[in-house]
Amino acid sequence: MSVIAACHYVDGKRVGTVSLDQPSTCAQDQSDFVWIGLLEPSEEELRTLQSSYGLHPLAVEDALKAHQMPKVDIYGDQLFIVARTAHLEDDQIAYGETAIFVGKHHIITVRHGSARAHTELRSQLEAATAQMRYGVDYVLHGVLDFIVDGYFPIVETIEEDVLEMEREMLASEFGRVDVPRIFGLRRQLIRFQRVLGPMSELCRKLVHLDLPCIDAEAKPYFNDVWDHARRAEAMVGSLRDILTSVFEASHLLEQQRQGVITRQLAAWAAILAVPTAVAGIYGMNFEHMPELKTQYGYFVVLGLIAAFCATLYMRFKRFGWL
Repeated sequence: MSVIAACHYVDGKRVGTVSLDQPSTCAQDQSDFVWIGLLEPSEEELRTLQSSYGLHPLAVEDALKAHQMPKVDIYGDQLFIVARTAHLEDDQIAYGETAIFVGKHHIITVRHGSARAHTELRSQLEAATAQMRYGVDYVLHGVLDFIVDGYFPIVETIEEDVLEMEREMLASEFGRVDVPRIFGLRRQLIRFQRVLGPMSELCRKLVHLDLPCIDAEAKPYFNDVWDHARRAEAMVGSLRDILTSVFEASHLLEQQRQGVITRQLAAWAAILAVPTAVAGIYGMNFEHMPELKTQYGYFVVLGLIAAFCATLYMRFKRFGWL
C-alpha cells in the first residue's frame, strides 16, 4: 500500500485518519487540516486525490513522472512544490523526489526514490502541538527542513573522502586508480550542485514571494531552511575547489619528482662521461699514441678518473642533485 499515513489534525493534535476518496471537511480554522503521505503511488490513487482535494492536473502529472527539478508552482489558491532528496548508495549519491501539494487545509507529500521515510518527522512535528496549530505551512517547513538537513551527512562523508585524498597526495604520489577516483567524485559534486542550486532558489521564493497557503509568520522558518540550503551549496562548492587543488598539487608534485629524477640522471651521466671519454680516447687503435708505454700510466689514469668522478659527485651532492 502506498499510503504511509493519512491523518486529520485539529488544533495541533491528530484526531483521526482519512481515506483518499474522502473529500476534505475541514473547518475554516488553519489549525484544522489533513496531512497525507504517499510512497510511489499509483496513477489511480493520485487521480482519486485530485478529485477529492481539487489538485491541478498538471501538478498531478508532474508528481507521477517524478523527474522534475526543484520548483514551486502556483495553481489558484494551492501550491505545488517539488524537492529533490539525496542519499548515499555504495559511495554514490542517489537522488529521489518529493512532490508536495499544499492547500489551505491539506498537505500531500508524494515520495519517489527517497531512502528516508517521514515517519520520524511526523512524530517530531506531532510532538510540537503548539507549532502544529499554525497549519500546513509549518508542516511544509518541517518537510523541506527534513530534506535539506539530509544533504549534510552526504557532504560530510564526501568531505572525509576529499581530505583523505589530500593526505594520500601529500604522503605519496597518486597512482593510476586515484585520478579516475578524483574525477568521479568531481562529477558527483557537479551533479549535486545542480540539485542544490534550484533547491536554494525554491526556498528563497518561499521566503520572499507572496504565496498562497504561506503566512507571513512562517517566513522566518523558511528563511532558516534557505540558510541551510545555501550552506550545503557553499560546502559542496568548497569541496569542488579542494578537489581541484588536490589534483593540481598532485600534478605539481609529480612534475617535481620527475625533475628530481631528471637531475639525478643528468648528474650520473656527467660523472660517467669522464671514464667514458678517457676510455674512448685510449680505446682508439692508432699505432702511435702518447703515454702508451708509460710504466704507471694505467694506474695514473684510473686515479685521475676516480678523482674527477669524486669531485663531480661531491659538487652534485652539494647542489642537491644527488
